[in-house]
Amino acid sequence: MAPTAVETTAVDSLKARLASAALQEVDLRAFPHFDNTPGIGTEFRAGGLQISDVLIDRAKLAALARLVSERGVVFFREADISPEEQKELVQALGEAGGKPATSKLHVHPLTLPGQVDGDEISIISNKFVFGDKFKQSDGDIRNRRLGKDQWHTDITFENVPSDYASLVIHTLPAVGGDTLWASAYEAYDRLSAPLQTFLEGLTAEHSGESFLRLNAAHGGNPVREPRGAPENVGQDLLATHPVIRTNPVTGWKGLFVNKAFTTRIVELTRPESDALLGFLFEHVSANHDIQVRFRWEENSLAIWDNRSTFHAATADLDGVLREGTRSVSLGERPFFDPSSRSRREDLASKAN
Repeated sequence: MAPTAVETTAVDSLKARLASAALQEVDLRAFPHFDNTPGIGTEFRAGGLQISDVLIDRAKLAALARLVSERGVVFFREADISPEEQKELVQALGEAGGKPATSKLHVHPLTLPGQVDGDEISIISNKFVFGDKFKQSDGDIRNRRLGKDQWHTDITFENVPSDYASLVIHTLPAVGGDTLWASAYEAYDRLSAPLQTFLEGLTAEHSGESFLRLNAAHGGNPVREPRGAPENVGQDLLATHPVIRTNPVTGWKGLFVNKAFTTRIVELTRPESDALLGFLFEHVSANHDIQVRFRWEENSLAIWDNRSTFHAATADLDGVLREGTRSVSLGERPFFDPSSRSRREDLASKAN
């Protein structure tokens, strides 16, 4: 789906600002770090770059926004960060990445008013959902949720979904509960050229129906709105986005469908859509070479770009509580720019 004239102008303006800002950015790779895999994930070593220093330094914020968008997800150890600072961080990263002024922090449709940490913080828990209601237990290994079904990109049922997000796990098991991320850039590059071209002309419907069912089961009150942006209103939790999305920070193409929220490809018949989506969902979950797995420790922080990644938690805790706080920034309406490049194409061009 080609971008509108307004979107094209916005992207061109963003690229110009980023090119100018890049001259003043610090090189975060000068701090002790390592890349978790060739295609996704960068981790800053304990005792090196501190997220508290990034929060007060515009140049470091701009550099981190670009690094997260390039690497998909960035991890910090020994990141002593409060929920309020999590919110400040992702909002600042989104602003550094050039998001619209109307895009703020997401308020989840099922957020209960009066949360201790505010409406823009989601409590991520393997045990509780919707206040004190229990999730399906991970305790019986025979009834655990299938890992391949957990892959998702946050809140793609919104008209304006997320750009950056952060997660801190505060209640930790001794072992287990790892989170995996997969690269949408690498997922695109792993497809054949004819399939890439075909997908670039398609759009898909995303639905938050699972949240509507949960809401109906616990009282059926209207879901929250607006949800962080003026476009994110309505009770249906439905949105249509391009199947291949351009990340405006990197200019790279990525696959933008996910098992949790993508329900159908608009231009295809239902059998065609089901077959193609089934292949694309497995394409993400089955290929370990496009994934990174992160083991949580006390004060670990993960920051990722929802425009270009998928993620999934590991249900292996045998009933032990795992709980944390997530903050989600809203970005721009997803678009596909026909002139954009794939990650590997762009990096190869720059290398040559």
